[in-house]
Amino acid sequence: MTTRVAAIDCGTNSIRLLVADLPDPGAGPEAPLRDLSRRMEIVRLGQGVDRTGRLSDEAIERTRVALADYADEIDKLGAERVRMCATSASRDAANAGDFRAMVELTLGVAPEVVTGDEEARLSFTGAVRGLPADAQPPYLVVDIGGGSTEFVVGTREGGVDAAISMDIGCVRMTERHLHGDPPTPDEVAAARADIEVAVDRALAVVPGRTAATLVGLAGSVTTVVAIAQGLTEYDPACIHHARVSRERVAEVTADLLAQTREQRLAIPVMHPGRADVIGAGALVLQVIMERAGMPSVVASEHDILDGIAWSLR
Repeated sequence: MTTRVAAIDCGTNSIRLLVADLPDPGAGPEAPLRDLSRRMEIVRLGQGVDRTGRLSDEAIERTRVALADYADEIDKLGAERVRMCATSASRDAANAGDFRAMVELTLGVAPEVVTGDEEARLSFTGAVRGLPADAQPPYLVVDIGGGSTEFVVGTREGGVDAAISMDIGCVRMTERHLHGDPPTPDEVAAARADIEVAVDRALAVVPGRTAATLVGLAGSVTTVVAIAQGLTEYDPACIHHARVSRERVAEVTADLLAQTREQRLAIPVMHPGRADVIGAGALVLQVIMERAGMPSVVASEHDILDGIAWSLR
């Protein structure tokens, strides 16, 4: 018998909803979820957190509006179980209690402010189910979010071997370094240096250099891959499990960092809420590929959101 669940992932940049039917436990380990609704809104919950240490009232209100809409969708579709995980921004904020109260009032369940380690494990679970045969284990899964990037190494059979979360998300790096439009070479160099230090620290804990396949998650990765493919519109079916070389990622990253925000907004696959931070997200991906020695990245549209849903089984 299937179970209908609702998963919500509230990150630094976006809030996402998945309502899905979990397969019958006897259906086998590779049986997929059946999506009923998969939605995303850019709310920039973590705007300014790196500088102020607090969630702004405006950011909390943007998130409340999106969450109220999601609550209506969950009720309409009749999900039996609901889990909401809140990640980097709400871990860091001094006024996280205000955010929690808003969520409980709006959604009727408390948000779980997951640790970086749990965030990484949920991302891994969502990402590795259904990978194509040419994606050889072990996997280095990287989830490039707004406030942080999760690094996880493991296999489908054995699960997670090691995981770590680093504070090098696309929003955080943009706010910290990339102030020009477009950013100056010195700003890009400073961001790269910051990212390199964090990536090397992560790879000292997580053996990513010995992994056979790099799997990239979240909007920065999928947008870079969509641009690399030359898509004229954002098509998840074309992006999911597409493989892009390190050289092509470097070309896309250089182009994005040389463009103004208006030029990035004109890219057909660009979400308007991502245009100001995509350069930093692409740079994080490029540096990871360089430092881990990965010749290519496999993009996945399945990530922590799917992992949250599977955790409700």
